[in-house]
Amino acid sequence: MDIDSYIAGLPKAELHMHIEGSLEPEMMFSLARRNGVQIPFANVEALRAAYDFSRLQDFLDIYYQGAAALRTEEDFHDLALAYFDRAAADGVVHSEIFFDPQTHTARGLPFKVAADGLLAGMAAAEAKHGLTSKLILCFLRHLPEADAFATLEAAEPWLDRIVGVGLDSSELGHPPEDFTRVFAAAGALGLKRVAHAGEEGPPDYVYQALDRLDIDRLDHGNRSLEDDALVARLAKQHMTLTVCPLSNLKLCVVRDLAEHPIARMLRLGLRATVNSDDPAYFGGYINDNFRAVAPLLGRDELTTLARNSLLGSFLPAQDIARHIAAIDAYVAGTDAS
Repeated sequence: MDIDSYIAGLPKAELHMHIEGSLEPEMMFSLARRNGVQIPFANVEALRAAYDFSRLQDFLDIYYQGAAALRTEEDFHDLALAYFDRAAADGVVHSEIFFDPQTHTARGLPFKVAADGLLAGMAAAEAKHGLTSKLILCFLRHLPEADAFATLEAAEPWLDRIVGVGLDSSELGHPPEDFTRVFAAAGALGLKRVAHAGEEGPPDYVYQALDRLDIDRLDHGNRSLEDDALVARLAKQHMTLTVCPLSNLKLCVVRDLAEHPIARMLRLGLRATVNSDDPAYFGGYINDNFRAVAPLLGRDELTTLARNSLLGSFLPAQDIARHIAAIDAYVAGTDAS
């Protein structure tokens, strides 16, 4: 079996995917027409041409403009189901998706519009594909912590259907420690905690995410490799890193995929995973990311990435064991063929 076919059939979870970042240009224009929203691009081709980023902020500027096309629960349902259709085709059996409620409440949309629409899309995907999912509420780090507290309060009626909180948006100049109190409040409510750190920000941001935010999972984490003591700590704690290769390339975190650190992460004992981040903007969904780093890895390491994705998920232990068994059966079947 060739490596592309192996990746295609490999059961896997996706742990780092911003649902607003799966808004493909065609859907963006379709929703804009449906809702009578003006977006600042003439057509799909012009929008795709704008996806030339030299840093995270360049991407975020377009990302927030595109989100303006999302106006109704139906829009969020359709957005989620479109992502899950692609994920299921890529062998994803479980996905934990991020959403940015502040992006939408700042435009005057009630919290329930995004939350109810996404939850409906998640339920539809499970009925259609058997693909399970969980929802993570992200705080925008370029906004003050008081705004994050207000968002957490607005989310209260949905907290039984939200598995955790995260921290995203512009990393540089917005250290994790600025959100210590709101993460403690989320933890007291029983929510899991994840945070983007060590993508553009320094290793110190990863330490802050660990020590101040008490995270359960580290999003990105590439720059952790600059600090040997930090690497040893992450390995000892079995901390899952949700790594996004095509995003790293598109945002110039790495100059070339041949230089991507995913292989080094695995060989240092880190629980690294592969994810698509914002696939509509960064050139591919989860299997595209697996294929992008496949030249750096052996088949066993690709399998380890899939196992890590389930081990790092927020699924119950019995579900994780069931999915790991399915991976083992898949590997045994391909070995026998």
